[in-house]
Amino acid sequence: MKILCWVCLVFVITNVGGVLSEEPQLSSARVVFQTNFGDIEFGFYPSVAPKTVDHIFKLVRLGCYNTNHFFRVDKGFVAQVADVAGGRSAPMNEEQRREAEKTIVGEFSDVKHVRGILSMGRYSDPDSAQSSFSMLLGDAPHLDGQYAVFGKVTKGDETLRKLEEVPTRREGIFVMPTERITILSSYYYDTELESCEKERGILKRRLAASAVEIERQRMKCFP
Repeated sequence: MKILCWVCLVFVITNVGGVLSEEPQLSSARVVFQTNFGDIEFGFYPSVAPKTVDHIFKLVRLGCYNTNHFFRVDKGFVAQVADVAGGRSAPMNEEQRREAEKTIVGEFSDVKHVRGILSMGRYSDPDSAQSSFSMLLGDAPHLDGQYAVFGKVTKGDETLRKLEEVPTRREGIFVMPTERITILSSYYYDTELESCEKERGILKRRLAASAVEIERQRMKCFP
């Protein structure tokens, strides 16, 4: 009996260890939010939350997060992006509004809520998520299995640390920044397309050269 129990214990520990060490596979897509505090890049877990990933990525491609903001910054807990339907400073077109108002089924998983994880916001209804999501600023095990994890931050932790230093005020259960943290613009790319990286580098150099030429002409014409 003692041997059997010991074998069972070893089996449980081995499996728990396997779960803890296993991380979901990121897809090759990356999204970059360009904020007034710096850039934040993140990737997706399509094998964990496929419907959520499709929805958020479509919102990004439609430009829905541009001019939106982080309405909540709770140091060591979350930085939460507002629902785009009410958080943007720019009006939305019909296609953007239709996608933004969709609700997504709660795709809850065993992925842990740790710093850098992306997790959908929702109301009490588990299938009420729309476009608001949080970037975890610390470990939050009480959220595990309750909110849909769909990706993680891949670059920009220094930006998240800047957000944590913004002065805040408490409104009910929310800790909110006293100044607007705006998502000025967003873009996406594919890490597997190396040629895109080269083209972006060429484009940046061309833009820089153009800026120099424009300034030279301005100084010439308007000394």
